[in-house]
Amino acid sequence: MIIRAEHICRDYGNVKAVNDVSFEVNEGEIFGFIGPDGSGKTTLFRILTSLILPDSGNAIIDGYDVIHDFRKVRSIIGYMPGQFSLYSDLTVEENLSFFATVFGTTIEANYHLIRDIYVQIEPFKKRLAGRLSGGMKQKLALSCALIHEPRVLVLDEPTTGVDAVSRQEFWELLKGLKAKKITILVSTPYMDEASLCDRIALIQKGRLLAIDTPDRIVKTLGDEIVAVRTGDLYRLLNDLRSYPETCSVFPFGQDVHLTVKSQKTVPEDLRKYLQQKKHKHITIETITPGIEDIFMKLMEKDELTMNN
Repeated sequence: MIIRAEHICRDYGNVKAVNDVSFEVNEGEIFGFIGPDGSGKTTLFRILTSLILPDSGNAIIDGYDVIHDFRKVRSIIGYMPGQFSLYSDLTVEENLSFFATVFGTTIEANYHLIRDIYVQIEPFKKRLAGRLSGGMKQKLALSCALIHEPRVLVLDEPTTGVDAVSRQEFWELLKGLKAKKITILVSTPYMDEASLCDRIALIQKGRLLAIDTPDRIVKTLGDEIVAVRTGDLYRLLNDLRSYPETCSVFPFGQDVHLTVKSQKTVPEDLRKYLQQKKHKHITIETITPGIEDIFMKLMEKDELTMNN
């Protein structure tokens, strides 16, 4: 175990940005925080990187207290914030050299750490960072976070705002870093990236809803998921909420995902119900639940608990 966080809380006025969060991360694993914007991911990461103080609770990273040993913590962490924060008026090479100098090293001394990443942007090393594409900025920021040979890499929504190809390339780079025994803490609003992590924590409104491997979290749902589509999504949602066998119902793109109270419910019963409600172009398909299905179910359960 290289990271242990215990009962971390942080409020902004009446908003509980981080609400009693505890978790552990094993050395050399990719640990993902999955949740929408505003769920507390950035505040939590700023606490872990010693940029802000928690109101209560604490965290230990590689044996160092993030409050009392913050200088040590900063020396062993590579941090990539959600917003591009490098110097736009410096070149690619100048940015990398600057961050290496801050940590008392050089590009040459640690080039082996960033070779696989930096080689993709090295042909543009004389270009100003502000003129790079989103994917190239991403790779430069990752190179700067790695240049001092950190033990832990903290990445706050690193793939937000980049194209699908760049997202895929980035995760391939993370797999390579994991092979070098670097522990990676990453946050993302994209549910499909959950399966790329060794373990994940689902977070909403500053609270952790679940922590486990993606596969085990999916298996916790237990209920059958039915994907339903008709020609009128809005009316379909309302009618399914009134369906006697409905347990939960959520919109997913053009479909509606439905869980039912009894496994004895068959698609034909549901089809007859929708036909009686004058729906047309009805498609009903039984599917395997995904992380997003789990997230919605746990979020609903958490809200019910908080309201009672």
